[in-house]
Amino acid sequence: MKIEEIMNTWTKDSSMDETELANESTNIPVLHNKYLKIFMAERIKLFSAKAELKKKRRVLLEYYLGELDQDELKELGREPFYKKLLKNEVDLYIDSDDSLTEQSLRVSVQEEKVNYLEAILRQINNRGFQIKNAIDWNRFITG
Repeated sequence: MKIEEIMNTWTKDSSMDETELANESTNIPVLHNKYLKIFMAERIKLFSAKAELKKKRRVLLEYYLGELDQDELKELGREPFYKKLLKNEVDLYIDSDDSLTEQSLRVSVQEEKVNYLEAILRQINNRGFQIKNAIDWNRFITG
């Protein structure tokens, strides 16, 4: 699910009808379940993206150290690395590699989605207090 879709869905779900606070109160578990399912699915994607990042980093380490054979190079879609690097130079090449940068960006985007969903779940957990405060305010206003 794209983060924009999650944001648009939450924009709709986060509004409360102040005339139907009882219904809003009973809707809390439904909302919690909905966003918990999305959260779990996105968190699993985050774990996969992080695992892929580690794997890609290891392969690139072997590539830049010249430890890959022809079959592995062909699978990676690269020619043998032309330069002999010192161990302390390898990280610089790995970190600036386009494929690793792309995967790191995917991990970052996924982390942002998971963080956003965590914030939504915290907001849903506090929704009962917000409803109670709205009821108390309405009582105070009406006397």
